[in-house]
Amino acid sequence: MPSLDIVIVNWNAGQQLQRCLSSIATARQESFCLNRVVVVDNASSDVSLERVQSVGLPLVVISNPINRGFAVACNQGAKGSKADYLLFLNPDVVLEPDTLAGPMAFMQRPENAQVGICGIQFLSSTGEIARSCARFPQAWNFLAMTTGLHRLVPSRFPGLVLEEWDHQVSRMVDHVIGAFFLVRRTLFVSLGGFDERFFVYLEDLDFSYRAWQSGWSSYYLATVRGAHRGGGCSEQVKATRLFYSLHSRILYAYKHFSTLSATAVLLATVFVEPVIRLGRALTRGSFVEITEVSDGFWKLWKHAAVGTKR
Repeated sequence: MPSLDIVIVNWNAGQQLQRCLSSIATARQESFCLNRVVVVDNASSDVSLERVQSVGLPLVVISNPINRGFAVACNQGAKGSKADYLLFLNPDVVLEPDTLAGPMAFMQRPENAQVGICGIQFLSSTGEIARSCARFPQAWNFLAMTTGLHRLVPSRFPGLVLEEWDHQVSRMVDHVIGAFFLVRRTLFVSLGGFDERFFVYLEDLDFSYRAWQSGWSSYYLATVRGAHRGGGCSEQVKATRLFYSLHSRILYAYKHFSTLSATAVLLATVFVEPVIRLGRALTRGSFVEITEVSDGFWKLWKHAAVGTKR
């Protein structure tokens, strides 16, 4: 019988964390052995960790004194695992009865031996099927995002997410969302886990790309569902979220693109995108959005300035 460890990174998730744990406890587990459910708390300031109840789960809690980021925390939770599979699960996800058993059974089939990563279909808070799978980006995908062309002309300038596909059928994809990221442990170990230079955002995409380079594939399983709020904890700190998403984009570009292409992404992100974002916020007359955009890019510029002095 295959074994599974679940890793949940928590940062001020509130009651969502307990709902997530309760849904794990009520999910069917007859076809596999649930070894551990590891909650790694990144110095939450709310009472989310205090309210955690094991609800019959083999629960392990790791408390970090500071927020070490998503990639680091995931690697912490996976360290020492002896399970066949690792599931990285967001605390704002609620599972259905078959959400664990379905992907585990799929991964165990001999014909799926080269599938290294499996994801599921997500329903949004309104009950609609969320667009959760992504393509491996090229520089022009990121450039389209910096200029907003991925919103204006998505058919010609797509962003990362496969918005053009309805996500109603199962299929191989480049990448499945990290909110439910089922990985063969041997693959995770062979790649050295998540790249800890990504504080948050795109660490899962980077992992999927490295897995693909190593001959593994990712599969989207539309027959299994979960509810995903999306945004989750990061809604509380939108300016910081913007900074980390932009920083991760630049990091990804320099890691996987040519220096020339990555520099083009950097320049467009630093000098073009803030103008477009601020212009859009001014058009909407949203002072809150103007402040969030300004703060997010100010953090990025400060980070870049510090980096050039080292």
